[in-house]
Amino acid sequence: MITFSELYSNLDELKVVNKAQRRKQAIRMKKLTQTSAFKKKVEKSKLKIASPEKIKVKAQKLAKQKVLDKFYPKYNEMPIAQRVKIDQIVSQKYGGMINKIATRVVKDVKKNEFEKVKKAKEAKSNA
Repeated sequence: MITFSELYSNLDELKVVNKAQRRKQAIRMKKLTQTSAFKKKVEKSKLKIASPEKIKVKAQKLAKQKVLDKFYPKYNEMPIAQRVKIDQIVSQKYGGMINKIATRVVKDVKKNEFEKVKKAKEAKSNA
């Protein structure tokens, strides 16, 4: 069985997916998020600090979002086809920048993880 760290050893968050794949993923995730098992899993994960591999993934996503906000501020308003094209451009043109930003942002992501766990435990004890 492949572990999470092996799966993300070649961290490629900037994987290009086409329109049909994006739509399929969206539909699958929408169904998945409504299941009680998924909700329980999310609830449990809020009480734990993410592994270093997952923190790297979160940092990578945050870095990509920062690049998108800077160079493509209306990214979320664009049609899917245009977003696919922009994702390709971003991965080619700004891949190095994203990696550099991600390494710097890891500290902030870790701090946010501690705060997330603290809030979740506080909310659980109050409920």
